[in-house]
Amino acid sequence: MACGFRRSIACQLSRLLDLPPENLIKSISAVPISRKEEVADFQLSVDSLLRNNEYSGPRPDIQVQATQLAEKLKCDTVVTEISTGQGTVNFKINRELLTKTVLKQVIEDGSKYGLKSELFSDLPQKKIVVEFSSPNVAKKFHVGHLRSTIIGNFIANLKEALGHHVTRINYLGDWGMQFGLLGTGFQLFGYEEKLQSNPLQHLFEVYVQVNKEAAEDKSVAKSAHEFFQRLELGDMQALALWQKFRDLSVEEYIRIYKRLGVHFDEYSGESFYREKSQEVLKLLDSKGLLQKTMKGTAVVDLSGNGDPSSICTVMRSDGTSLYATRDLAAAIDRMDKYNFDSMIYVTDKGQKKHFQQVFQMLQIMGYDWAKRCQHVPFGVVQGMKTRRGDVTFLEDVLNEIRLRMLQNMASIKTTKELENPQETAERVGLAALIIQDFRGLLLADYQFSWDRVFQSRGDTGVFLQYTHARLHSLEEAFGCGYLNDFNTACLQEPQSVSILQHLLRFDEVLYISSQDLQPRHIVSYLLTLSHLAAVAHRTLPIKQSPPEVAGARLHLFRAVRSVLANGMKLLGITPVTYYVNSGTGYIE
Repeated sequence: MACGFRRSIACQLSRLLDLPPENLIKSISAVPISRKEEVADFQLSVDSLLRNNEYSGPRPDIQVQATQLAEKLKCDTVVTEISTGQGTVNFKINRELLTKTVLKQVIEDGSKYGLKSELFSDLPQKKIVVEFSSPNVAKKFHVGHLRSTIIGNFIANLKEALGHHVTRINYLGDWGMQFGLLGTGFQLFGYEEKLQSNPLQHLFEVYVQVNKEAAEDKSVAKSAHEFFQRLELGDMQALALWQKFRDLSVEEYIRIYKRLGVHFDEYSGESFYREKSQEVLKLLDSKGLLQKTMKGTAVVDLSGNGDPSSICTVMRSDGTSLYATRDLAAAIDRMDKYNFDSMIYVTDKGQKKHFQQVFQMLQIMGYDWAKRCQHVPFGVVQGMKTRRGDVTFLEDVLNEIRLRMLQNMASIKTTKELENPQETAERVGLAALIIQDFRGLLLADYQFSWDRVFQSRGDTGVFLQYTHARLHSLEEAFGCGYLNDFNTACLQEPQSVSILQHLLRFDEVLYISSQDLQPRHIVSYLLTLSHLAAVAHRTLPIKQSPPEVAGARLHLFRAVRSVLANGMKLLGITPVTYYVNSGTGYIE
């Protein structure tokens, strides 16, 4: 894309360099805007050109190459100026053509703007499985699962937007020794009434209490062990209690995910693979990979030479399965079911070694498709507390977000009431949370700050929502008579040109994010777009401007709002159309 300008430049270069345009396109990029100086619209990186076309001769002087190339190129109806930078050839596009083409493309492509780019033209459609969120039924649904949920949702949204067939799986921790503890704990301390009214909270309380008892009383630990053995052997009474815990928990999860705007195609779990994990053990044994230890457990030595750090335990001494065994069974089952081209696991970085071992075991078991499996790790959120103390449940976070946003909104006097203040507060609050989380590298730990989350100015989700609402209100106030056609000559101010140049880059930002699965590129892009819109809103008024000028500016603001909404939705944010901004005191 970049509205066909990139291809036009590539075609001229193609004739000069005797290379297909397709070989040149990814070496031509839109130039990031600069506050200090006017910049060109596109640049060709000579270094990238040589790299992408596998140049094998002696290393040339990149600057000399750029200068020689620029001298041979000619301006035409698309390119009005050619210059050189550091190792680059720079191209300035005909200003009126730039204005008309970009705005027309944004409006025509709608939610597909940036996705129809030539950068994605050779992208084959794939079947992709994304496993994310995956809370443990017996344990607290903590903020680590919140990160997995919003990151996995972003990855699934992006892959879907690019035309892939995506299956979203929530692989619940619904099996294992914790259910032995939970089953025993519920028989000792559980209340049916509390379980029905607040299952996640009550199961967590029971789990904490029984863990404490088991540490002090060996008979409780023994009962828990026996309960899990009964589960593994298919005891009907034990399974009925387990099923009740699982069903009530999933109901609660679905309600919470709905608040987050997240959905799943499949609620799976470790329990699905308790029998198939036995088949995995047999397969490992038949290939001579299974080794019995002195303690009676079964392990796989991935190093082949007894290196302790490469030994993975796959079976307990009593024959029951482990997390790794069930993950192997799940991966094999999913390949049979979905025949995926790629499977992505989104979990915290503490599980990095676990997934390395799972993928390695799949490989030595003879499953070559193991190389299609990918782990996307993320860091730890530190310091997330509500006013009552440390966060226990995801729902505590959501309630705190909504409460704080409602208080912010209630403190502002306006003459206009929002139709649904609770829904607006939650959407703005979630945007604030997601933007704070996505601003840095996913792998990095970060310090959570409620104050920073809810700032209405600066690089925050609140600012993005406010910008979207403000632009929407412009369309509502002035849109009726202006959105048919526009005069490109009315959008040649530096503020307008900066926005148009930035809109050119959207496809590249999507491309970079699709390569490394990092949302920070899109976040940075949207925040810059919002700052540019804020400057333009102050300096390019619509009200009291001549109709021709007002119409052109409204087209520009409409394009900004459209791209802003597209990017926000990819990140998992629902844009709001009305919002009380604490910075101005106005409902926009």
